[in-house]
Amino acid sequence: MAERLVEKGYDAALVAINLPSGSRVIDDILAFERKVQRLRGNVLFERLSDVPVSSLREHASLRLDLTGSGRKFAAPTLTPHVGGGASMETAAHMLMQGRLPDIDIVLDGQEIVAQAAPMIDSRLSLLRGLNDVLARKVSLLVNAADRYLKSEPEVKALKTSSNPTSPPTSGKLVTGYLFAMMPRQLMGAIERTLFNIHHWHTLYRFRTDTSASALALSEGGPWTVLPDDGCHFYADPFPFDWNGRHFIFVEDFARTDTKAVLSVAEVFADGTATVPRTVIDEPYHLSYPQVFSRDGEIWMLPEGAEGNDLVLYRAESFPDRWVRHAVLVPGRTLFDATLLEHDGRLWLFASERDGYGSASDMMVVYYADTLQGPWTPHRGNPVRIDRAAARPGGQFLRIGDRILLPLQNGTTGYGDGLGVAELLELNEERVRLSAPTPLAAPEQATPAIHTFNRSGRLEVIDCKVSVPRWRRRRKRDGDR
Repeated sequence: MAERLVEKGYDAALVAINLPSGSRVIDDILAFERKVQRLRGNVLFERLSDVPVSSLREHASLRLDLTGSGRKFAAPTLTPHVGGGASMETAAHMLMQGRLPDIDIVLDGQEIVAQAAPMIDSRLSLLRGLNDVLARKVSLLVNAADRYLKSEPEVKALKTSSNPTSPPTSGKLVTGYLFAMMPRQLMGAIERTLFNIHHWHTLYRFRTDTSASALALSEGGPWTVLPDDGCHFYADPFPFDWNGRHFIFVEDFARTDTKAVLSVAEVFADGTATVPRTVIDEPYHLSYPQVFSRDGEIWMLPEGAEGNDLVLYRAESFPDRWVRHAVLVPGRTLFDATLLEHDGRLWLFASERDGYGSASDMMVVYYADTLQGPWTPHRGNPVRIDRAAARPGGQFLRIGDRILLPLQNGTTGYGDGLGVAELLELNEERVRLSAPTPLAAPEQATPAIHTFNRSGRLEVIDCKVSVPRWRRRRKRDGDR
């Protein structure tokens, strides 16, 4: 946190104050998980012994109180409350019980000036869950401090803060872990042994009922599953019509591989489809193959966050041959960047990991005058931190005068829901989206969908399914 504030040009110092010794129960539980589950890379919740600290400064423009002590300071103070409590023990106890903590940033103990609903990617590990929470605590607090010190008008009270709840006792933490979290961990281990729990199905259809609601996925005709062999799945479908032909571009993941490639299938008028064939393969994972036409060319803007750049591809020979054309946003881990043309400008809505934590809870926006850029980050970034309304789940939709954006809802888990938010305001100063309206899955995609796209009459969705590990693999033509 201090390093990020220094990067923004502030004179930040770490100050230590004397506090009573706290419980080490959380440290013991996390050490147990690291050893038993062999966890690596979750470093935000490790204690550091060699951090340089300075004495308490009499004069400071702002203090960030991370002690949870409730101590009053003369200077304006921002204090994070997680799950309604000032200590991370409160968040830990909620995670043990299967509940997700939210974050409030409180100014001088009275006014909430920023809020976040962090995504928890792993619900079966306290260490990983706390790491996700702490990552967004850093993101939100640094952003709130930056806005406060710039005296921006957006720094205003969202609501009055209530007194933080008392931290749970050591006994509650121990019993919560033993009798709430560990049984869920055991059931999760059994499920992962018996099933591939992260298998995906892509479904498609030519919409037949034009009188039905534009977003009623249970109306307008049945859906067809794009077949796979059980050891292969297709996700993140994007349709594209070209010269009277219909194509679906997908993330293509073989379980024998460590990363996905991008593939394309052609859908014929009778509803049958070809076996997807690879069109882009990089040394890193690829997904979200957003295809569009502009300036007389056909382009693809996929997700390649592991490559640390947002890369634009051009179709050299559609649909099979693509070439890297430009890096639009270098050095940023952007996920599912989704393009919109609005009021004479181009805009990109994406989620960003911000170094640590989940990739599904922090929305950022960029804008440019041309596709090649330069792309400028919006001054309001991050626009929101919300597990239910931050990560795009498909291209923008224009229905009448409304502009709608599908957004993933990770409240019950990744891939467990999709909503549609309306764009209410978009300019260099402000980005406003409505609260998402849930998009109900059709019967063939029960229980929930993860992506929704359309091109003309061709509509596509995907959903997460559990595939038994004993399911016999069906060979397919061209199987890798």
